[in-house]
Formats: sequence, structure tokens, C-alpha cells
Amino acid sequence: MDLHLSLSKDFSKQQSLVLLCKSLDHLSDFDLSTEEKKYLEKALKNEQKSMLINRYSHCIFVVLTSDNLEKIRLSANSLHPQIIKEKIEDITVVDCCKNSSESLAFVEGLALSNYQFLKYFKDKKNHSLKSIGLHFDGSEQDIQHLQSVVQGTYVARDLVNEPFSYLTAPQYSKDIEALGKASGFSVEVFHKSKIEALKMGGLLAVNKGSIDPPTFNIMKWKPKGATNNKPIVLVGKGIVYDTGGLSLKPTPNSMDIMKCDMGGSAAVVGTMYAIAKAKLNVFVVGLVPATDNRPSGNAYAPGDVITMHDGSTVEVLNTDAEGRLILADSLSYAKKYKPEIVIDLATLTGAAARAIGKQGIVAMGNDQQTLSELKESGLRVHERLAEFPFWEEYKEDLKSTIADLKNLGGAEAGAITAGKFLEHFTDYPYTHLDIAGPAFTQSPFNYRGQGGTGVGVRLLFDFLKTKV
Repeated sequence: MDLHLSLSKDFSKQQSLVLLCKSLDHLSDFDLSTEEKKYLEKALKNEQKSMLINRYSHCIFVVLTSDNLEKIRLSANSLHPQIIKEKIEDITVVDCCKNSSESLAFVEGLALSNYQFLKYFKDKKNHSLKSIGLHFDGSEQDIQHLQSVVQGTYVARDLVNEPFSYLTAPQYSKDIEALGKASGFSVEVFHKSKIEALKMGGLLAVNKGSIDPPTFNIMKWKPKGATNNKPIVLVGKGIVYDTGGLSLKPTPNSMDIMKCDMGGSAAVVGTMYAIAKAKLNVFVVGLVPATDNRPSGNAYAPGDVITMHDGSTVEVLNTDAEGRLILADSLSYAKKYKPEIVIDLATLTGAAARAIGKQGIVAMGNDQQTLSELKESGLRVHERLAEFPFWEEYKEDLKSTIADLKNLGGAEAGAITAGKFLEHFTDYPYTHLDIAGPAFTQSPFNYRGQGGTGVGVRLLFDFLKTKV
């Protein structure tokens, strides 16, 4: 991440500033000319929320804040194009209202708006903004945590935005290893022979149509004196590209964006990066099964029966319902850690996306305490959770006539039956997050940008901070 965030204990009135206030009375400490005051007063009468005073050598932006943190993030996103237009490299945000949560939200929105994925451009047009200082009553730790979670979100966005021509499963493991070295979490990678020895039949079946071998990635962050003895386990779907397999997807508005089908795993990797950078005192394990799903001559087929890591047999009715197969092996493997809780994230079902769109995350599970805590975190960071019912009756839709269960439910409640399929492979407090709606945007969407949004990183980071 090129953008640097810092605590500004002091600032010069000759540098570019963003003044956060709720009224012009909060600007009494600033040397504004009579003409500048008149301009601001007129702008306020016209109900402007953001004003620019251009002093030629530097700019002063005056932004009216509200009590709603998401509106503050959005105001930062609206201001970002002006900052770039003025080619400002360094800016200091001044909290004139003495409200640290509001000023942190503004810097977060501004920093996330500054993200770019330019790797494949011949002529790169980088944003001018390189550093944001924050003058407020908060602490260095507040800034460090914000820097870490923004970096983690950038990491997740980068991974989702990478095309399959680069991010194969083996390459993904190399990238995870590099990110572990850069931030401090440990990484162990299981290659195909080890996956075969573990009898991870779901991951192996989905991989059968690929020329690239699968990988199973284990990330661990265990600081000395961690507050939890049993780990919190995060599991992410790592389908690096999904054609649908023999149940082939249509190309327009479907297969053409399926490089994003590893968005759940990207959220897990980005979260591990963020908590390691922030040195959160919590024991966390991240599991990422990785493969692509292709329809080659040896691909698994509808009607096949596969044996999973836990010994369960699964009748495959649709090879495009592959994410749950690789997650199931991972959830079964997670039992070995005797985890405190397990949370999985996946771009799992079109049903979830159709139900609530990109405005939130579909959530379900058998762990009401974790669901409640995640909802609270979701409201704070505006990665909101819509809880779906998780009634036992939904298991009936997964009954098979020739195997323990089938990988597809009926025509209704597709997001829920997918979650119930996954629950079959658990024996611990379990929460399932379906991020199919918000993980990838095909047009710019406020500070979340275009392409990979990194959804899940800010949610999990906030949740894990409450465990410290």
C-alpha cells in the first residue's frame, strides 16, 4: 500500500487541510479571511456539505460531518476526486469537532477511495495522494489499526482483481506465503499429494478438470499471551476461477467475472494480514482451499458420488455447486483445532445475491452469539449482515437416494440449503457468510470501488478486535 496514514500532533496552516466540523463556529482557531468566511456562509446557505478554499499554494477543504459514520465515509469518497484534481500528495485531516470516531471514519473512507489496481496498464495513472495525516484526540494505536485494516482490504481487493491468467491455485499459495512474510503470520501449504493423503474428496473432485494442482493453505497468527486458547478459525472459498465445470455457466455477466469466486478466501487472507500488522492479541487460524473449476475431459460430472474428508458421501447434481464441496473439506479439517468458533466466507450462491444485492452479507449459522456480535461489527463498518433462518427442515432438501447427501437443494431457499450442506461437516459453533452480492462490483460503488471490494476484511477485523 503506497498510501501512508499517520497521527499529526501538529500541522501547518500552509499545508493542504481537510477541516471536519459541524458548523463554522468550530473553525474559529483558523485564520480565515473575511472573503473566505463569506464564501463558506453562502455555501452553507446553499446546503453544501463540502467547500474548497483554494489558496494556490495549498487547499483547505471544509467538510460538514454528521453523526452517521457511513455518511462520513461517503463524504470522504465524494471529496476524493477534488483532492486528486488538485494533485495533492499530502493532506492533513483536522478534527475540529473533537470526535475521534467520526474523523477516523472520514480517513477510512478517503483511504479506501484511493485504491487502484494498475498492474496491467502500460501507462499507469497513479492517484496523487500519498499520505493522510490525522490531527485528533485519538491514539497512535487507532491510526495503526486503521492503517492495518485498510492495507488488509487493499490486499483482498488485489487478490480478487488478479486474473486467472496469473492467480492459479499454486500462484495463490505463493502470494499467501509472501503476504505472511510481509505481515508476520505463518503459512503452511499442502500440495496435491498431501491433499490426497488427507482424502479431501471435495477439493480433489473439483480440481479434476484442471491442469493446475490444488492447494490447501493454512495461515496462523498466535501471539504470545493471546486472549483465547482455542483458535478462532476463518475459512474462505478459494475457487480462483469458475467456469461452472461441466454444468457450464453462460459467459455474459457470469463466467466473465468469475475470477472473483475466490473473494471469500481473499477476505480471510486480507484479515490475517491486517491482524498480524496490527498485532492483535488473538489466536486466529485461516484455511483456504484453492483450485479452479474447469470442464476438461476428466472433470467430475453431474451424477458422480464423491467421498469427502470426513467420510461422508455426496451425490453431485451440479458441478457449478462446487464451492461448498471444497469448503466442506476445510470445515471438516477445522475440527482438528478444537476451535472456539468457525466462520466461513464465500461467494457461494446467486440466491444470496438476488435476495439482498450488493448492500449486505447473507448470514446464517448455529452460533447466535457470534452472529449477534458480527451484526454489531457489521453496523459499525457498514458491512451489514442479513440473517437468514437456519431451520432443521432445510436439511430435507439435501437428502440423496444414493449417498449421504447431495450438493444441491431444491429450487427454493438456495442460499440456506447451501449453508445447511456446509453445517453437516461441522461439530463446533459455526457461522456462514455468503458474500456473493457485495464481493465484486461491475461499476464504481462509492469507496468500495469497482471490481473486488475486499468485503469481509473490515467486518472481521472489527469483530476480532472485540476479542482482544
